[in-house]
Amino acid sequence: MAARRRRWRLKKRTRRQLQGWGAVAAVAAAVWEAGHWAAVWPVLVAVLSAAVAVGASWALLRAHRLAVGQDRAWRAQEEARARELSMAEVDALSWQEFETYVADLCRRDGCTKVVVSGKSGDLGADVVGYLADGRKLVVQCKKYAPHRSVSSQDMQKFVGTARLEHGADVALFVTTCRTFMKAALGLALRQDIVALHRDLLGSWAKGAHLETLIPLNGSGGGTRRRPSA
Repeated sequence: MAARRRRWRLKKRTRRQLQGWGAVAAVAAAVWEAGHWAAVWPVLVAVLSAAVAVGASWALLRAHRLAVGQDRAWRAQEEARARELSMAEVDALSWQEFETYVADLCRRDGCTKVVVSGKSGDLGADVVGYLADGRKLVVQCKKYAPHRSVSSQDMQKFVGTARLEHGADVALFVTTCRTFMKAALGLALRQDIVALHRDLLGSWAKGAHLETLIPLNGSGGGTRRRPSA
């Protein structure tokens, strides 16, 4: 107990000594600065100016990043609004007109020999054509209400016919609804079926090229997370 008190007193004495020496050093520095003020003040001004410049630069950089982030968010909102405006016109089409519309998009993007079935019993081949590189494209079109989802049964039917019956090199399932059910999207990914939900269709309608949409296959909008293949 006595040893602990001695250590405490020693620490207290040492702390007081350090404080005293610090005060002496501060006074000495102040005296030195007063005697050499002509040499000191330009340095102080330079340091303060540099600090102000750094602070201003940081503030400007932060404001720039904030403005860029807000601009990106605004552009994304405007793009989504534009897609929905174009999709409102698509929603007004009949299912036959929708198939013709998809065929026109294919032709716009360089597809050749594009044919529209326009009838039931087509075994999932609503639109057939060839991509610019010669691959055969088979499209299943589903004109559904936006709130609906493509079911696993819908996808199973197309998987069973797209390649076996129609010899598709690229099988495209395009729909006006927002989502594919998890099982349907998982099946599409495993069987290499390109799934285009409402958001991707809206981008296609607004000018995105089909070749750039094929790799996206079900991503963006639609389901929040793609199931593993």
